[in-house]
Amino acid sequence: MDYQLITGMDADEHISLQSDVCAGLWPKYMSQGPVLNEFWYPLFSLFADFQFFLETPEGIIGLGNSLPLRWDKPFNQLPEGGWDWALETGIRNYQDDKTPNVLNGVQVLVTGTSQGQGISYLIMNEMKKLAQRHDLDHIIIAVRPTHKSRYPLTPMTDYITWQRDDGLPFDPWLRAHVRGGARVIKPCHKAMYIPGTIAEWEQWTGMQFVASGSYIIPGALAPVTMDLERDIGEYHEPNVWVVYDVASGDEGRTYM
Repeated sequence: MDYQLITGMDADEHISLQSDVCAGLWPKYMSQGPVLNEFWYPLFSLFADFQFFLETPEGIIGLGNSLPLRWDKPFNQLPEGGWDWALETGIRNYQDDKTPNVLNGVQVLVTGTSQGQGISYLIMNEMKKLAQRHDLDHIIIAVRPTHKSRYPLTPMTDYITWQRDDGLPFDPWLRAHVRGGARVIKPCHKAMYIPGTIAEWEQWTGMQFVASGSYIIPGALAPVTMDLERDIGEYHEPNVWVVYDVASGDEGRTYM
């Protein structure tokens, strides 16, 4: 597929364009995490060349967000903090002048009208090229499995063991990463922390919470805990760590 790579634009312009692309694709509460709200803008202002869109004459078909960071331990020790940890660590590493050695894939997103056409593989190939240009040998991603919200009571540890008859992961997003060359490492059970008042959660979800307890929320991968006495709802989103070994020249490979 022929497309144009758009990267390195002004942070305000890039964020505005990305907001338009992402509108309606995520539940409202997914944009309310304190780590996201503190570090999302610096991601674009400090690492403009690591944020990109894929565009065809018909419009934007996908996007990739990433940033480099330092990780010196085995990948099976990647932290429970997942997405939050990676975003904050990458920014802190930059501020502390630490030399990065891995690329973190913050987000790989295919627009609604372009899904099911192999666009995610194009995005990952561009991310691999980016890692190679910066001499980063691995890509780590805290993946949000697309079908996990259908099974919110199933522990992520169990969910990632589900397989199809061909041995590939049951979840289509995990399956795409495996087909693209990734290794599934382990769950990160606190990949994103989203707190809010009860009123905020009611506004975000359109639900009412009349008693304290755990609730199944549309789009959430695990139950959300509501504490009416403390006036707080807390969501710890579980994700799954995957790792790509970035080999020279691998960006041309087709994974279908």
